Amino acid sequence: MSAIAILFLIIAAVIVWGGLAASIAFLVARPETSAYPEGGAGDDVG
Repeated sequence: MSAIAILFLIIAAVIVWGGLAASIAFLVARPETSAYPEGGAGDDVG
């Protein structure tokens, strides 16, 4: 593998794993939604 291919591999891995880590951190900080949108189960549309 060339140096540029290894560099792009590292960048892609940091983006993917960093996004996963950020998502986990966000879910740990705010595990539940405090407000839900209107509608949902029981709404008969149509």
